[in-house]
Amino acid sequence: MRSVTPGVDVKLRLACREPFDGGSLLRFLAARAIPGVEEVAQGRYARTVRVPGGSGVAELVPPPAAPGGGNGRATPVGPAAGGAQVLLRVRLASPRGIGQVVSRCRQLFDLDADPQAIDAALAADESLAPLVAARPGLRVPGAYDGFELAVRAVIGQQVSVPAASTLTGRLAARHGSRPDGAAGPAGPLSVLFPRPADLADADLAGLGLTTARQATLRALAAACAAGRLNLDPGTDREETAARLAELPGVGTWTVAYVLMRTGDPDAFPGSDLGLRRAMERLGLEPGRSDRWRPWRAYAALHLWAALAEPPGPSVMRGVHLAAS
Repeated sequence: MRSVTPGVDVKLRLACREPFDGGSLLRFLAARAIPGVEEVAQGRYARTVRVPGGSGVAELVPPPAAPGGGNGRATPVGPAAGGAQVLLRVRLASPRGIGQVVSRCRQLFDLDADPQAIDAALAADESLAPLVAARPGLRVPGAYDGFELAVRAVIGQQVSVPAASTLTGRLAARHGSRPDGAAGPAGPLSVLFPRPADLADADLAGLGLTTARQATLRALAAACAAGRLNLDPGTDREETAARLAELPGVGTWTVAYVLMRTGDPDAFPGSDLGLRRAMERLGLEPGRSDRWRPWRAYAALHLWAALAEPPGPSVMRGVHLAAS
């Protein structure tokens, strides 16, 4: 754990139901990590965190995996008492924010999901069954901070995943702040992501963003800063969707993606090119996704994962993912 400032070090084990596909979760977060704010390395996810009265660093380590899963993949291994545990290490200036960090980390790693129920529901569709068998316990990566996630989503609307991370990192470096006690760069984790008020009237020129994208980001920040838009988990999803859709430059993909990663298990960004390609390869019509309610967000992760990491031969036969 990298030192941020003298303070409180806490180590906790966060319980979750098995199976738990930590590998897929880390790969998804690694591809989208914001430089300076997040880091995925050596089997763990780490990030800077802002809490009441200060800031710090949190680190999450998924449970180990052992051979024996479906199609030769790894099966998560939990403690003897049953159930998996994610290791959480937190370093803060004071213990005041521990509860908030725990709650947000559970959301980030989707630790309250019931994977057996979700997997069983999705596997009832013969087209998804091989994907579910290949990745039991696949989680929907959440968001530690809803505003941060929405900014990342807006920036990523029409650019590649790596480009979105680069651009978001530039924005964070310019308009973010240093964690407590960090007078200069503190290794990979050196930036606290900007708050809504930091971006509402910010000069975003020179970051590589289009004029229209800059306007969208300022409108998003202003709405969050004024309390018109709340992106915290547990808020009314329909209201959140409506408020997001009111922002200039925010379309259906962005709304669905933000909802999906802030806790809506049925959000489905159906216009996403990757999802469309995956469904086409499976020979599925767009309306097929209605069969996957109320777990369409998990279905989306299975489809994305199948494209990003081709399954083994038996799964490929099942979903017709032959090279083309």
